[in-house]
Amino acid sequence: MIDARQLTKRYGEKTAVDGLDFAVKPGTVTGFLGPNGAGKSTTMRMIVGLDAPTSGSVTVNGRHYAEHRAPLQEVGALLEAKSIHPGRSAYNHLRALALTHGIPRRRVDEVIGLAGLDSVAKKRAGAFSLGMGQRLGIAAALLGDPQTVMLDEPVNGLDPEGVLWIRNLLKALADEGRTVFVSSHLMSEMALVADHLIVVGRGRLLADTTVGDLIREAGGDTVKVATEDPARLRDVLAGPGVDVTGRVGSEELQVTGLTARQIGLKAAEHGIPLFELTSRTVSLEEAFMDLTRDSVEYHGSTAVETLETVGSPA
Repeated sequence: MIDARQLTKRYGEKTAVDGLDFAVKPGTVTGFLGPNGAGKSTTMRMIVGLDAPTSGSVTVNGRHYAEHRAPLQEVGALLEAKSIHPGRSAYNHLRALALTHGIPRRRVDEVIGLAGLDSVAKKRAGAFSLGMGQRLGIAAALLGDPQTVMLDEPVNGLDPEGVLWIRNLLKALADEGRTVFVSSHLMSEMALVADHLIVVGRGRLLADTTVGDLIREAGGDTVKVATEDPARLRDVLAGPGVDVTGRVGSEELQVTGLTARQIGLKAAEHGIPLFELTSRTVSLEEAFMDLTRDSVEYHGSTAVETLETVGSPA
């Protein structure tokens, strides 16, 4: 379990992490989301003692990381896949790590097989592609068979087979009762693998929730209905948990809290003809963008805007 209490990190006048309170519990995959510059990497670095908090604290399994007698066997972390000696083979890199913690040679062989590195285990790690470097970093994180696994952008550089592999691995680790904390900018992957989400923006906690609840708060399942009598249909559909919105003078309504089937049956029951009945589910990406809209530090301009600026007279 990872437990952060008022965790804060300042660099001069810049506050990278601002009073974060959250807990990452065992048995679930917890996604750590936020725009670039939100403080995710700084938070992860503080968890494993690479950065010291300005104030507040963070513990892993009840202790600060540095207080664990065998840290690799408590927390397996991937923060930077290329943090390896480029002249060492993948096998020797893992073997060197194992020797520092008294981890047997057979475990090195196990994680090499688990990460799919058998064919390149004796090759120099410095020549690895980004994807193979990611696999080696994940193998190193799992070397101590830790109860807590923390991975920063683990799917970077992986091919589709590798993405599927990491997805299944994360789920399997959580099913074994381990604490799994993973950051990613790929919302489609988080929607498939995460049970819980911690979302930050500008160093502050924006949400500590499930994927389903975040999507529901962003609109969840919405049904667009078009009818010549929207006022009457609105009255027919009204009820607890049902939200009906629409512009004045428009034949279209947006309905949440009822399925398209339920709306169609109610309209038919009251003799209200419908011109359109379309279901739409809010994606995790849309929910995330909506939640973090005011927390994005780095905004890009569109190609058209850039061309207009470049082409405008001085």
